[in-house]
Amino acid sequence: MKPIRIALVAGEASGDLLAAHLIQAVKANLAGAEFYGIGGPKMQAVGFDPLWPAEKLAVRGYAEVLRHYREITGIRRQLLKTLLRDKPDLFIGVDAPDFNLWLERRLKAAGIPTLHFVGPSIWAWRRKRIHSIARAVSRMLVLFPFEPPLYEAQNIPVTYVGHPLADVIPLQPSRQEARDRLGLSEHGPAPIFALLPGSRQSELHYLADTFIETGKRLLQRFPGALLLVPLVSRETRVLFEEALWRAGAQDMSFKMLFGHAQDALAACDAALVASGTATLEAALLKRPMVIAYKMSPWSWWLTRRMRYQPWVGLPNILAGRFVVPEFLQDDATPDNLSQALGNLVTDRATVARIESCFVSIHRSLRQDTATRAAQAVMGALER
Repeated sequence: MKPIRIALVAGEASGDLLAAHLIQAVKANLAGAEFYGIGGPKMQAVGFDPLWPAEKLAVRGYAEVLRHYREITGIRRQLLKTLLRDKPDLFIGVDAPDFNLWLERRLKAAGIPTLHFVGPSIWAWRRKRIHSIARAVSRMLVLFPFEPPLYEAQNIPVTYVGHPLADVIPLQPSRQEARDRLGLSEHGPAPIFALLPGSRQSELHYLADTFIETGKRLLQRFPGALLLVPLVSRETRVLFEEALWRAGAQDMSFKMLFGHAQDALAACDAALVASGTATLEAALLKRPMVIAYKMSPWSWWLTRRMRYQPWVGLPNILAGRFVVPEFLQDDATPDNLSQALGNLVTDRATVARIESCFVSIHRSLRQDTATRAAQAVMGALER
């Protein structure tokens, strides 16, 4: 029999991880299924055939997207043409809503069932987007418990699947085991900080210098401290190294890692994290953090006008209150960030309250996500 063929598009590191877990779970039910489209290294490691790499879509912010607009739209048109010429049994768009919803709407109109895995942040901004979602998707698969009512109110089929990170990260992670894995068993009493400036090159462009200057201030306040900097690609590592040279900090205690973001977060006493999925990882690892973000002035102006909530960090959104500090755009200064991080590592009572809140968030998101999502995929194929 002809094998089941499932096309996927995942546009960045977090989507690559989600899609990889999903592919593995679907293969447990459909051993001969084929997966292809746009994806990253984790997807490829479990048998995905990439027509383009996920890095091509890993751009955030209006100004940044405009600079890459011609290339991105060219890839999307070519992919649409390929999928309409040789139709897959199912299309799954993993996050990347600006790219995927356009594609899904046209595929759905051509009779191809479409799932969208990870709901766009309509709970945070651009709420009117839900009408285009209704035209584009056969079913939404959402990660957070507050999302289903938003889609049900518009009669959009939706399944809450939880978050896969909550399944794989232990409820009580060990700081010492993480330090052992990173060769830091003999580190002294001075604190260890994790600096995560983002997975996209555009994020490094706006955040690398600020994170490095923050690190320099932390080293002044805490002699002997160590700064762990996990980076996801060769390109982001080069950008960070160049920023270190600009700051004259290449000989300071910045320890760059290739990957190992979860180990760095688990090993640290506090983390400085660019807003995004990494903030959720830090919360699930029960680490106190400061959230920061910068983008182009124009992108920031537009984003502020369309926000619905006072928070941007996922831990604060999930808690419904400010649990950890957020510093955005002009407020994300090295002085503000270093002061907030220093306060976290010296205030044990506050850290204990943060950790308790993060345990509650973890329990609510632990839903065996891959299995639930795979069941939704199987249901779509049967229909």
